[in-house]
Amino acid sequence: MNPIEERINSPISNAELERRWHAVRKAMSEHKIDVLLMQSNNDFMGGYVKYFTDIPATNGYPVTVVFPLDDRMSVVGQGPFNTVREFSGEDDLLRRGVARFMSTPSYAAAHYTAGYDAELAQKALEKYAHGTIGLLGTAAMSFALVDTLKKGKLSNAKFVDASDMVDQIKCIKSDEEISFMRRVAHMQDTAMQAVFAGIKPGMRDIEVAAIAEQVGHSFGSEQGLFLCASSPVGVPPVFANRHQQNRVIQEGDQFTLLIENNGVGGFYCELGRTCVLGKASSEMLDEYAFVIEAQRFTASLLRPGASCADIWHEYNQFMREHGRPEEKRLHCHGQGYDMVERPLVRFDEDMKIAKNMVLAAHPTYTTARTYSWSCDDFLVGEHDASERLHAFPQKIFEL
Repeated sequence: MNPIEERINSPISNAELERRWHAVRKAMSEHKIDVLLMQSNNDFMGGYVKYFTDIPATNGYPVTVVFPLDDRMSVVGQGPFNTVREFSGEDDLLRRGVARFMSTPSYAAAHYTAGYDAELAQKALEKYAHGTIGLLGTAAMSFALVDTLKKGKLSNAKFVDASDMVDQIKCIKSDEEISFMRRVAHMQDTAMQAVFAGIKPGMRDIEVAAIAEQVGHSFGSEQGLFLCASSPVGVPPVFANRHQQNRVIQEGDQFTLLIENNGVGGFYCELGRTCVLGKASSEMLDEYAFVIEAQRFTASLLRPGASCADIWHEYNQFMREHGRPEEKRLHCHGQGYDMVERPLVRFDEDMKIAKNMVLAAHPTYTTARTYSWSCDDFLVGEHDASERLHAFPQKIFEL
């Protein structure tokens, strides 16, 4: 086994990391940005840290990354006070592309530690006191980080939001990334099959969802959500997270599950289906058939160069014409290192659809007697997103 594989679960290749760094530095040069700053505290929607370092932020612990235009990275993360590890560039398999790792024991639940990470980030950014600093994912950064930097030794630096610049690169998947995501989709197909083979009356919703989670772990999954719900046929089973999964399933019930976990390489896909421990109603079957039609309609609109706002409006026009509720949240979005990644197929997204994006499509609506939906991932090709990465059958399963 390659030594790095003994430490990292399905590592990205050095060539892929270097491809990313080169593409981002080229964009930084064009935008006259000297250094990028990012911070994440989870691996559900903390994709920037994983994208640059191949190591995710986890457990609510902040990880701060400084990515210079002309030097290797500095990383600030969880650990003892006043610890600095220097790397030559070739002597540490876990810290590829990293010049130094600085640690501090800071915790979101202890407010007085909020500035510790910022103080170390400030040290890593000292040479850019009069430069241009690009911020990535400002919605995920702590207030203390940016506030400390702007008020301290970097008060004369220019801060810009560079998220859009990097997102345009990050959302288009390389061949290596697509190969990982195909494996994630296969993992989820296998997990859903195991759930429908294992579900029985008398089990609680959370026990059924745990089957999917266990299968995921056996395929290299590290993290994920398993949203589910059961109910009698005729009562919409609107799925929920673990704290609302205590219901005991009865004979004849329906059960709906969204498997939304990452897999090998840390990439996310998502798969959603419904089963019935008995017979589905004719209304359930009819509405599910329409949901698949709506999903295919969406996939046909995912053409390279297409506007997300236009797709949103066309989709809602399609729903109105067929007497179904308009989408008011999000029925289609990108995926990768973030569970929900740009582009969002919505009225407020300015990113265009491009070849080699991977997007989840999950048309969803509730009637008085049904919760109608289905979820799969699609790869955008030359003309549209007709390739569905998941192979799991698109139907309501009567068990």
